[in-house]
Amino acid sequence: MAIRKLHTFLQSYFTAHHCELLHNQEGVLTVQLTEEMDRALMNRPFYWHYIKKMGHPGEPKQLTLITDPEKRDGKHEWIHYGSPRLHQIVNHLREHEKYTKLFERVDSKQKTSLFPWLVTNIKISYQGKQKKDEMVSIGLQLVNGVMKLKMMDDLQTKPMQNTISDYCYTISPMIKLQSGFKRIEKVLKTYVEDQDHDWAEASLKTMEEEIDLLRHFYKTDAENDEMKKEIDDIKKRYSPYIAFEVVNGGIFYLKNEA
Repeated sequence: MAIRKLHTFLQSYFTAHHCELLHNQEGVLTVQLTEEMDRALMNRPFYWHYIKKMGHPGEPKQLTLITDPEKRDGKHEWIHYGSPRLHQIVNHLREHEKYTKLFERVDSKQKTSLFPWLVTNIKISYQGKQKKDEMVSIGLQLVNGVMKLKMMDDLQTKPMQNTISDYCYTISPMIKLQSGFKRIEKVLKTYVEDQDHDWAEASLKTMEEEIDLLRHFYKTDAENDEMKKEIDDIKKRYSPYIAFEVVNGGIFYLKNEA
């Protein structure tokens, strides 16, 4: 499930940045980068400086990313939660496009209402003995309160643009943004609570074992301060917790059938 969500996230990311998807099958994605995305992701500043100085347009690279570990071939780049490439993409979104406002493109000469959706892509980090990240996409309709998981899957099929189409008008939201975020937060907490938490129990068990082992090495009161310091370090390393981080999001105005 997490693999498919990552693949969908990458599809949306590159499509939104006007990169052509040359190959797009489950677990493997090849994209033709634009100059802007080549500059952002491929770390070739000297190439672009030289090519522009020579007056040439330059040739952005193609990038193949493998999200399914079973399809790794040694030639192309395996991207996964925690990989440097995914961190680079997330950081790019943070720095340049954390929030946006887009409208569904409508080709009609009849008056059409567009409804506001609060859409958020959220990274859930499970921290403990082992670390795991998961990307979740949630949409909340700000008029009737309908909520959808996997919202990026829906948006993937819709033409979006920065300006509203002719003959379209927007419906004012009934739900304030702050209230909307609280609703999404509540859904995320329920989602996390319903999962198996054996990982947290295993992390706590390892923490206690290491603390017990450590106590055997410190016998005198004079060593207590050093022991307490090491125990604190063990607790920081193994204490399980779950963190939420909004990677990006925005307001999307969609037709009612959305």
